[in-house]
Amino acid sequence: MSGSRLYFDYNATTPIDPEVLEVMTAVARDDFGNPSSSHCFGRSAAALVEKARLQVARLIHAAADEICFTAGGTESDNLALKGVVLPLLLRGEKPHIIVSAVEHPAILAAALFLEQAGATVTRLPVAGDGTLKPEQVAAAIRDETVLVSLMLANNETGVVFPLAEISAITKSRGVLLHTDAVQALGKLPIDVSRLGVDLLSLSGHKIYAPKGVGALWIRPGVRLEPLLHGGGQESGLRSGTENSVGIVALGRACELMAENMATEGERVQRLRDQLESDLDRALEHQLVFHGQRQSRVPNTISLSVPYVDGEALLTHLDLENIAVSAGSACSSGEHQGSPVLRAMGVSSDLAQGALRISLGRWTTAAEIDALRDKFITIVRRLWAISPLYNKNR
Repeated sequence: MSGSRLYFDYNATTPIDPEVLEVMTAVARDDFGNPSSSHCFGRSAAALVEKARLQVARLIHAAADEICFTAGGTESDNLALKGVVLPLLLRGEKPHIIVSAVEHPAILAAALFLEQAGATVTRLPVAGDGTLKPEQVAAAIRDETVLVSLMLANNETGVVFPLAEISAITKSRGVLLHTDAVQALGKLPIDVSRLGVDLLSLSGHKIYAPKGVGALWIRPGVRLEPLLHGGGQESGLRSGTENSVGIVALGRACELMAENMATEGERVQRLRDQLESDLDRALEHQLVFHGQRQSRVPNTISLSVPYVDGEALLTHLDLENIAVSAGSACSSGEHQGSPVLRAMGVSSDLAQGALRISLGRWTTAAEIDALRDKFITIVRRLWAISPLYNKNR
């Protein structure tokens, strides 16, 4: 993508698409007005914000007035959970919420905060392949359950949860359903009506827009307490002067996704499957792939190399100017292995040695070949000096 450097960490963040950067530059230069101002500069900025709102809504088959712009996926997740639960806690109630054990840290940390504030939280386990059964949700719902929050696609393994089936359960029980769709947006077709959720979080920097912008889709009739209080922007849900440059960029990124998602998904999946097959065969079928292999987003590989330390492998790849990830970039300070993989029952040795390889818009077949060759060479070199590997041969 840039000279000899190879980028395979698209789940951590994506480069800004040149077409997105073009509209960002134009807005920053020509339409810099405050969208809340009533003069001509403000009106032109406000019109661009509303156009972007429609572009985002179209990608998920929603209405424009159901989109609330935020600073990213983490804020959207926090607004969804705290916006539902905090008002109940303030009234002295003891609401119950349900999450999975493999949610993004933004969900798990928000749930812990609410638990410490007096809510009760159920954290559903997942199977060894990272999947979750709708029956688990049904069994966990209580009379006091007010919210279920489950990701659409896992950020480390790419495993997709059966949200449409789960939504039928939550709807019948009168419980709100939120999904963190940050890693699914643009990789899977999303129709909020068919999905059946009540709240959906998304983030710009995962879909070739800049960091610092995201959105929360809110089903009509769902009431949330805002996290930020002030001028009442975003229909009172998110006070603060709108980030019009970021919002317009997000809108254009969503428009590009809508145009190219199907063909791009097929292309990336072919590259991913070829890479998995080549690595597995060349390394004597000793690699351990994590997560359900069928129901997952098309760009993600999670694997461990037995008898090789993941950080050592990551470092050797980095020395070759190849960027991959040791699990989630959002928990890069974690030294006990991926919490997601540990929740799946993966052994500590394999979890600590896990890598995530994620492909994207500018991944080419030539880059896949280069990664394959370097990866195989490095693993064989590390195996050659590994006493554990030679002992277990």
